[in-house]
Amino acid sequence: MLKKLSLVFVLFLTACGWHFKNSELFPEELRTLSFESADQYSDMSRALRNEMLLTNINIVPKAANVANLRLNATESSSRVASVFKQAREAEKILSLTVKATVTVPNKGSYPIETSIHRTFFDDSRAALAKSEEKESIMRQMYEQASRQLLIKIAGLQKELANTK
Repeated sequence: MLKKLSLVFVLFLTACGWHFKNSELFPEELRTLSFESADQYSDMSRALRNEMLLTNINIVPKAANVANLRLNATESSSRVASVFKQAREAEKILSLTVKATVTVPNKGSYPIETSIHRTFFDDSRAALAKSEEKESIMRQMYEQASRQLLIKIAGLQKELANTK
């Protein structure tokens, strides 16, 4: 009975078009942003732009009265975490650090930063498959970093309220 009731509830929510309102988390000043990056076509820039569109943030050209999100730096690195008996690298820790700045007109600039870490098993005998897996992991890390940056932007609401 409970399974049928939950199925009916899920179908009802799906049929009526109900969905979470992610953009309500953002302060009014940050629901429309201009976006700047040194490389507009980098993987991080594309992931951040896509995430902004998914959360219903309007991206507009740079203007004096619109808040600005500037992607300052994206740094990726890898460290050896473990080795095989033959002294070859076995496991790596992939790290991604993203630094950005949100500038709100008449309220100031707010630097934000996020770091993502993942482990990657690197077997040199399957080099082609492992390079594709590493690229897939990096794409996922860019998406996760984008989500974390937007969560930190939403968290600026308290600071923006104090500067009025």
